[in-house]
Amino acid sequence: MIKQTLRILTTLSVILVLQAGCATVRTRQGANEVSAVGKDLVKTTKSWDGECLPAYPPGQPEITIRRISVPAGARMETHRHPVINAGILLSGKLTVVTTDGKTLHLKAGDPIVELVNTLHYGINEGKVPADIVVFYAGAVDTPITVVK
Repeated sequence: MIKQTLRILTTLSVILVLQAGCATVRTRQGANEVSAVGKDLVKTTKSWDGECLPAYPPGQPEITIRRISVPAGARMETHRHPVINAGILLSGKLTVVTTDGKTLHLKAGDPIVELVNTLHYGINEGKVPADIVVFYAGAVDTPITVVK
């Protein structure tokens, strides 16, 4: 009986320890503390042109985060992305154009869910560099960009 009671108490103790490790810790806000606030910039199943996003590629997932700077007046090469990607324009202005004429105008702070397997290019028609951070959800040994 004592062994069974000890086993039960040990099991309950382990459960309590594990629960405490997974619990959210809340602290009182002091005078110099602020709470973090989250806001979705975009949540979608479609790219900016309205096309449904494809399934993720098979294989070991690989995330790439790339910062791209497009000089004022520059036009990027025509390219496509074989993987899902999304970004946010940090500064400047950027226009994205598909080879069939669909156009998206971005300004600093705008998010973008990029086209997948659709030829397009970016052009900075502004007077300052356009800086964008793009997150690519690919797979090991799968390119994230293919130039035409």
